[in-house]
Amino acid sequence: MSESERAAGSNGYHLAGVALLLIAAAGAHAQAPVKATPLLAKPLAGFEGKEGVMLTVDYAPGAASEAHRHDANTFVYVLEGSVVMQVEGGRPVTLTAGQTFYESPADVHTVSRNASETQPARILVFFVKDEGAPSTLPVEARGGIP
Repeated sequence: MSESERAAGSNGYHLAGVALLLIAAAGAHAQAPVKATPLLAKPLAGFEGKEGVMLTVDYAPGAASEAHRHDANTFVYVLEGSVVMQVEGGRPVTLTAGQTFYESPADVHTVSRNASETQPARILVFFVKDEGAPSTLPVEARGGIP
């Protein structure tokens, strides 16, 4: 068993579920998908009942996801390309490689898209959330936009 497999431990199935939820939440164009790749899920020592989850999200040119929410503190780091992010009540912000974005557990993520129609984009996402809880939910799963 590799080190990364041991690190993921029993959370391997949970990571796959996170990726499926993110992909299901993605309303990308048929030729421009959004792909989430789970990296790690680990209980957080000293924070009973909390876990950290890391994944990458790849946006094909022109790809976007539909409005969704994360029942988590969500930290985003742009690895390559350029993305447009917006939470409800906030202004859209265009981020390039090396820039960051934060969402609170109460935020509705209204815009998450590749800013380019010709170049791909990739982000690293880190969630701090309740152990076993889904990281990403469609807006309707929480009764719509509050």
